Amino acid sequence: MSQQFDDLSDFIRNQMRMSHIYQLVMLMELLNRDGSASIRDVAKALLAEDISQIEYYERVTKNTPGRVLTKNRGITEKQGDSYHLIGFDNLSVAEVEELLVLCADELKCFVERRDDRIWSHRKKLSGYIPGTLRYEILKRAKYRCGLCGKSAEDKAIEVDYIIPRNLGGTNDISNLQALCYSCNAMKRGRDATDFRGVAESYKIREVGCVFCQVDKKRVKAENELCYVVDDLYPATEHHRLIIPKRHVPDFFDLHQPEINAVHNLLGSTRKELEELDKTIKGFNVGTNVGKDAGQSVFHAHIHLMPRRYEDINKTTNNPRGGIRWAIPQN
Repeated sequence: MSQQFDDLSDFIRNQMRMSHIYQLVMLMELLNRDGSASIRDVAKALLAEDISQIEYYERVTKNTPGRVLTKNRGITEKQGDSYHLIGFDNLSVAEVEELLVLCADELKCFVERRDDRIWSHRKKLSGYIPGTLRYEILKRAKYRCGLCGKSAEDKAIEVDYIIPRNLGGTNDISNLQALCYSCNAMKRGRDATDFRGVAESYKIREVGCVFCQVDKKRVKAENELCYVVDDLYPATEHHRLIIPKRHVPDFFDLHQPEINAVHNLLGSTRKELEELDKTIKGFNVGTNVGKDAGQSVFHAHIHLMPRRYEDINKTTNNPRGGIRWAIPQN
């Protein structure tokens, strides 16, 4: 055995650390092609192993060429999971070969005429999203589809613009979500929301609203859609508010990108406060919706209240129940 064989064999058996099939498929392609393969060769090999993509094109086969050639044109017939070309047995070998050449010529002409527009429906995004940002979106979604909940192990997960770029959507993390390829395809084809109106709504401010005209000096952090300030009447030290920039009455009226933006600032503010004050041992997160729930400023805002051991004696000797103590217990 050669030293190269021993080295590769040891790498594959003992040293390779895998999170997916990619390394093995690439090595197999290189070995099958005399040690050299183009990026496209490797990509094709990966595609051949990707069951989720096969499932996607199974659906395409049934819904498009299968339906047209069978129901509309009567050229094929479907039997179980297979399609059959009607009258194939009457064709000679030479006729089959000639028809194959004719199909190949027509395919080449069509591709040249349409260029890469024929695959535009499969392009993930119309703009470039850096890999680090893409990773953050997938990590936030726990590698599951944000709509159906499917795992990335079951279906390919794509990063999707909630508001499309051509309708004003941005690369801000609050406007990105993880969807499996099926949900992403359905969203593009069936979502009738007037996104132009949604995009314009983010600019809504109300004269006289204390949260619409907040002093910029008070802002501790912000992203495209929300900002953070200290509560002027803190329940605990470092009590902060996460506030959407759009004037919207309460939490339940927030758009999904705003909810994403709130969650991002809740997470980053929590980390900041834990580093700032080591006495913080927990947090209460909550929002008031409606006058009867105690809402006094009718612009949505979310409270992030740090909790410490000494806070216990201010309300109860037992912290169990948390925000339930907002309503006094009998």
